[in-house]
Amino acid sequence: MKGRVPGDALVVNIEVTSTTVQRGDIIDLGGRACRVRELFQLPQGAKQLIFESGELLTIHTWTRLAVLRTLRGR
Repeated sequence: MKGRVPGDALVVNIEVTSTTVQRGDIIDLGGRACRVRELFQLPQGAKQLIFESGELLTIHTWTRLAVLRTLRGR
């Protein structure tokens, strides 16, 4: 999925792993869209994600998630 949002930003649907996840990514968890607020590196390549709503999610190196990412226009 690709689309434009106000402010000349492009939204794309991509697949991420613990290596490529970024702050600001939007992940669908149980039907709720949760935006990643903070990331913490854990042992063996895993990461702990903290969402704006306060939920925590730990993803391992083999975990793959579909996310929405906003790309700003240049």
